[in-house]
Amino acid sequence: MAQHATRLGRANGAGGAVSGVVLLLPGSSRLAPGPVHRLTRALSRAGTAEGLVTHVVRYGRTEAGGGALTEAAEWGAAEALRRYGDVPICLAGYGDGALAALRAAGHEGVNSALALAPCVPEGEFGNSPEPVKQLSGRRVLIVHGTNDSRTDPELSFHLAARAKKANRNTCRFEVHSDGHGLREHRAEVVALAVDFVLGSVFTGRYSRPVTDALAAPPPLGLRMPLASGFGRALRG
Repeated sequence: MAQHATRLGRANGAGGAVSGVVLLLPGSSRLAPGPVHRLTRALSRAGTAEGLVTHVVRYGRTEAGGGALTEAAEWGAAEALRRYGDVPICLAGYGDGALAALRAAGHEGVNSALALAPCVPEGEFGNSPEPVKQLSGRRVLIVHGTNDSRTDPELSFHLAARAKKANRNTCRFEVHSDGHGLREHRAEVVALAVDFVLGSVFTGRYSRPVTDALAAPPPLGLRMPLASGFGRALRG
């Protein structure tokens, strides 16, 4: 069972009272962590004053995609509630970890889900689409590179379109010319993710692009281009 092999990595961020938690779910391939490590550092810097703590969910050797990662995400949410009490939890994942974040978002402690380059199964286009009811009442952001050769970005668009019908607080950004690892525009992707997490967990306020994406009807708010220099614009 996943819950026996999973553990939370060391706590990063808040040194005092914890007011919010981010659980980071890497892809199952340790050779391709994507932006998770950089996002962990950025969240620790940006959220410490607010009482944010982050943990990377460490999978056991037997866990690889599918239901096992979803169980790991659910276990992590339950463990965060046990450790920190009734504080908002954001599940933030990459690759198949991103899909697990979306699937596990229905856990009672979770208030938001961030999915970076989610590995949505091909069944999304057929008779076995991904569930979306668990996303009701959550803040949801999906980010996908338009040149992703590992998982078709149109699959995440289709999922987001169905999720938007059940939950208006859903948006999706497209990173033009970037691939599955989101390397070409990593600074912008991380800045967008930090903006979304802090707004979802604490303030309820977002940058103008995220606010516009959440408010826009489909398909506009689900094909929002991530502007070059996004993080620099916020700092300015």
